Amino acid sequence: MQRLIPVLNSDHVPLHLISVINTLLTAAKEISHRLHQGSLAGTLGSTLDANIQGEVQKKLDVVSNQLIKNMLLETQLVHAVASEEEDEVVMGNPDAKYLVAYDPLDGSSNIDINGSVGTIFSILEKPDHPAEGTELFLQTGDEQIAAGYILYGPSTLLVMTTGNGVRVFTLDHTVGEFLLTVDTVTIPQETQEFAINMSNQRHWTTPMQKYIDDLLRGTEGPRAKNFNMRWNAAMVSDVHRVLTRSGIFTYPADLRNPDKPCKLRLMYEANPMSFLMEQAGGRATTGYERIMSIQPEHIHQRVSVIMGSRKEVDTCLTYFKKYPCNRPDAK
Repeated sequence: MQRLIPVLNSDHVPLHLISVINTLLTAAKEISHRLHQGSLAGTLGSTLDANIQGEVQKKLDVVSNQLIKNMLLETQLVHAVASEEEDEVVMGNPDAKYLVAYDPLDGSSNIDINGSVGTIFSILEKPDHPAEGTELFLQTGDEQIAAGYILYGPSTLLVMTTGNGVRVFTLDHTVGEFLLTVDTVTIPQETQEFAINMSNQRHWTTPMQKYIDDLLRGTEGPRAKNFNMRWNAAMVSDVHRVLTRSGIFTYPADLRNPDKPCKLRLMYEANPMSFLMEQAGGRATTGYERIMSIQPEHIHQRVSVIMGSRKEVDTCLTYFKKYPCNRPDAK
């Protein structure tokens, strides 16, 4: 099995970018170790603080964020970092060209029940035009040069792309290295699985209500086939299942809170996962526009997400055309 760095070298990934990716993985190995220690490491449970999203932080959220931030900035290869757990952009080496946006521990509500969680990352280059602070990161998803996630489950997996397809690497704890285990990830075009938080059903807009209703009707409905629902309450593991065996994952905008109609963050979750989806032959959209074409307005912007097997996403989009409605995420 090939190690990560030779694989990236064969793709002609720049040396400094390889170093940035490798630094992320060094942090991930430490996070993986602490997660597998569980209560023995003393990092389970919640803090008394909330992050910029208004969410109560788990102890490992804080630890993971600090590990990744400090290790990236120490390389002197990173111009700035943006984290879901940080209010503002944190500046690094003014002469470096790489920008890293990350969710240090996606699905952290699963930590205390020993469920799967993960680290999601997106890497950009510093824009050519003059920009400082937040403005540095206000780039579309199409401008990502690398993205991926580390899934901390029964095994620790790296799933990533540098724009040349999607590969899976597995952490071999005996040598402390990520080894290539899947060379090319391709999402089947059709599926009979969907992932959505059904507890929010009453809050969805009409298009999503109608779409899910038809899936649930199975062979007796217009889709004429049965669908299974899966939901892990962690985007990283739900998306991994879709990448592995097909499916559609969606966290749509809803009508509960007019000030916060969407759950998932564009920069830390939607864009990197969309990059992976498209590179694997899938599709990613808000229901109205391609996610990676969205021009960000601020670093903690939230968006509606529908992604997965291309033909199923296409079918879902027909409901948004058939049942026009007022967009809760529109200004």
